[in-house]
Amino acid sequence: MLVVDDSAMVRQVMQAILQTDQRIKVSVAANPLIAGLKMQKDRPDVVITDLEMPRMDGLTFLRKIMAESPIPVVICSGLAAKGTDLALRALEEGAVEVITKPKVGVREFLHESAVLLLDAVWSAAQARIVPRHSIAASPRLSADAVLPPRVKTRDRGPCHGVIAVGASTGGTEALRIFLSAMPANCPPIVVVQHMPERFTRAFADRLNQECAIEVSEAGDGSPLRSGLALIAPGNLHLLIHRNDANFVANLADGPLVSRHRPSVDVLFRSVAVAAGANSVGVIMTGMGDDGADGLREMKEAGAITMAQDEASCVVFGMPREAISRGATDFVLPLRELAGQAVRSLKRQADPSRSTSDPATLG
Repeated sequence: MLVVDDSAMVRQVMQAILQTDQRIKVSVAANPLIAGLKMQKDRPDVVITDLEMPRMDGLTFLRKIMAESPIPVVICSGLAAKGTDLALRALEEGAVEVITKPKVGVREFLHESAVLLLDAVWSAAQARIVPRHSIAASPRLSADAVLPPRVKTRDRGPCHGVIAVGASTGGTEALRIFLSAMPANCPPIVVVQHMPERFTRAFADRLNQECAIEVSEAGDGSPLRSGLALIAPGNLHLLIHRNDANFVANLADGPLVSRHRPSVDVLFRSVAVAAGANSVGVIMTGMGDDGADGLREMKEAGAITMAQDEASCVVFGMPREAISRGATDFVLPLRELAGQAVRSLKRQADPSRSTSDPATLG
């Protein structure tokens, strides 16, 4: 792996920390131009980079990596502490993780955060290269840890439909495209995007400014309604419950599920239980397999399910797992998902509707 930082002290400390794991070989560079030359000779599995550096800033460096030879990138920067906008931009450009580095006490912070740093590196490497069995990790939990498996319940009458979406790496841009395509009167949408808790509100606010629909960070007890998309807060699971003919969002702490909180599997299971056939599930770009089992549960409950295709994904891990487990009805390019989701939900609500009826977003 390659550490890029203009501070010699940071490079030295990071190298020492990362090399405590004998599986990691570390190279360092003082700026992106030197890093680029090293990457041409020996392509690293993961890059850790600062954002504030001479000769080329870290965001430009990130864009260059993603455009020329995509490699998992972890941002470790003090600029993230100034606000969430730059960190969000880094995630949108394809960074796997953002670690906020303080302006003072950096050496102490890095030593105290050694486990966080090592975990971020292995999570990044896992996206494309590192076999899952080689990563030392805590026991993997399923959605059972938060919500019991779905049981058959008595039909409680008609209710409005809901669209549930899960995404991870590359999902910030994918969600912008997906939600921007939704008409103002679209069905309620609930979203889990793997993202740190400091960023989800700013992410929702940014989407709210760009989309015709309203986008907001979900609160505990938030009602779902047409024309509204709710984004799961970072570090909390998002579930929905049925309240007569309506749906309500609920937040839960609980353990990591599929190594994530919020977990797509938890959201999808709750939608399967609460909405069943009155729902559509969409799984997007992301590493790992969070959401694959939950999407299958939605399909078994009668929902229409779909996955983003490989060509339009930044990382095809989550959609690939859902497809391989038989969880999907459709596999579509990113720009076709919103239209198909709306059309599918309309057909779910009206079984007599012809499958050849050219429903549109309007």
